[in-house]
Amino acid sequence: MKLQAIQELSDRLKKNVAKVIVGKEHVVEQLVVALITSGHVLLEDVPGTGKTLLAKAIAKSLNGDFKRIQFTPDLLPSDLSGLHYYNQKTSDFEFRPGPLFANIVLADEINRATPRTQSSLLECMEERQVSIDGETMRLARPFLVIATQNPIENQGTFPLPEAQLDRFLLKINMGYPSTAEGVEILRRFKEHNVLEQIQAIVDREELIAAQDQYSSVFVHEDLLAYIVAIAEKTRQHPEIQIGVSPRGTQALLKAAQAHAVVKGRDYVSPDDIKAMAEPVLAHRLVLSHVNRLASNQSGTLIGQILGMVAVPAEEIILSR
Repeated sequence: MKLQAIQELSDRLKKNVAKVIVGKEHVVEQLVVALITSGHVLLEDVPGTGKTLLAKAIAKSLNGDFKRIQFTPDLLPSDLSGLHYYNQKTSDFEFRPGPLFANIVLADEINRATPRTQSSLLECMEERQVSIDGETMRLARPFLVIATQNPIENQGTFPLPEAQLDRFLLKINMGYPSTAEGVEILRRFKEHNVLEQIQAIVDREELIAAQDQYSSVFVHEDLLAYIVAIAEKTRQHPEIQIGVSPRGTQALLKAAQAHAVVKGRDYVSPDDIKAMAEPVLAHRLVLSHVNRLASNQSGTLIGQILGMVAVPAEEIILSR
């Protein structure tokens, strides 16, 4: 697949999702970036802002299997991965796959599950496989986890540990709609559910081809150093206890490459890195105790750090 075909694929996806989601073009674009890079997404915002609706719209746009899991404190790891059960008809044990054996998995209110259940997602998100009773089973491609969580409720929730957060390529905040968008939402949904009219417009094979090809986007050596410099600044910042790890820098590189393709370019520019820095890096930071209490403080610090790091010259970046 050529890079131009990946851009056309992303345009189709964004246009299809826009039939349901009013506004939020940057949010939809970031989700498309995650799809292209095979990365997982954490959607965080207050209830009723369209997190689940957006995840369902993305899933329906793809011709693949979709499973939704409502996370609760009594959910067990086997409820996600599946289990072996005894079939009396065959007098043998058979495997009953869980909802993780799908292309798009919506983990709704993921922070309501216990740490034991949350940790069961680590292997499948990172390795794309599930180990059950000593047997390892590969998950089908494409495989994407879209998790949602409500940041304002603490009762009955279990905060995701840093190791779990690090497995999400992006953390995205939906935000409230503008006045005009709010009116359009009411107009669009007043008679019927628009989500039911969404059709699949991207085949699994087409998406897999895009996932295999996007990494051919050109990245100048100076931009690799630019990404590392951003990460090093997070490790040196006095208000940050733990900065961005090498896994985080790799994630930013992948996201920047996919963002460049979505924007119709075959090379990465500093703007691609800046655009993806907050959704890729902010949730990977461990802040000092005082800063943890501030709303979106991680995003604010990433913005400050971007202003502190020298940006490579455009003419150098374009040279190959």
